[in-house]
Amino acid sequence: MLHKTTHKKNSTSLHYAYLRRKWTTKHKAVQKDLWEKHKPYLEHLQLESKKALAGSVAGLLMMSQPVPISLLSQALPPDKPLLKETQAQLQAKLAQELLSILPTEVQPLSDDQEAQISEILSTHYGMSVKPRLDGKRLNRSYGLIGAEQHLMRYPGDTMGSHFNTPEESSPFYSSGIAPGRGAWGYFAYSRESMTATDIMREKYYIAVPTFLSPTWHADVSGHYKFFKYRKMLVVNPENGKGVVADIADAGPAQWTGKHLGGSPEVMKHLERVDGSGKGPVLYLFIDDPHNDVPLGPVDVQS
Repeated sequence: MLHKTTHKKNSTSLHYAYLRRKWTTKHKAVQKDLWEKHKPYLEHLQLESKKALAGSVAGLLMMSQPVPISLLSQALPPDKPLLKETQAQLQAKLAQELLSILPTEVQPLSDDQEAQISEILSTHYGMSVKPRLDGKRLNRSYGLIGAEQHLMRYPGDTMGSHFNTPEESSPFYSSGIAPGRGAWGYFAYSRESMTATDIMREKYYIAVPTFLSPTWHADVSGHYKFFKYRKMLVVNPENGKGVVADIADAGPAQWTGKHLGGSPEVMKHLERVDGSGKGPVLYLFIDDPHNDVPLGPVDVQS
């Protein structure tokens, strides 16, 4: 009986040893195959495991003794910066704010409305904006804008010479060029003498009825000098888009039903591209005595 029991135990042990050897061999083969196929990833996991272990040990050590607050603050992750609002979101907020003040009909604004609008635009665009400057103003600061043609910048300027590249010409060529000069004459004496400032003045110009200024006839010469290339902030209150433009022409005629005109580039940026239609805009003087504010599209800053 004892012999049979002993034989049975030996048989079981041998069988177990056989299975263990077989399993160990297979495990090593699988491990080798897995390591060969995924070596970079497994090495990364191995490294991270070591880091985690080191961190755990360090944590236990820190718990066992006082730690300076300065070291703890260095270990904490930095505060995540607040996500900035996109330009489209800022423009939408500005438009909502403007429309809450503007009358439902496009009409001259009251003094109180102009004051509120001036403050809002000055704050959101980061520049000083005023309906009246140096005792002078236009007949209104809120009106319907229509599309104007390009202006000749120098004698002999044509649509063929007006743009530097076909890509620049493509969106605006169809607007054509006005047969006459702007209110202040040519921007430059010749193509060769034309400066970057001259180019920008024509590119982002507006035409306003300077002759309808309430004090025009009291000092025609003074008003002429004041309005010449005077910078204005023009804003589409329906989408919050703004552009810094300069007064380079007079008009439009009252019979058109429009209160001011914009160059093709101005109209495109404001999204008032349909010249046959009339769209409302705000237009106020920029107080820029040192000529720091550049012409062209401007972003809402806050």
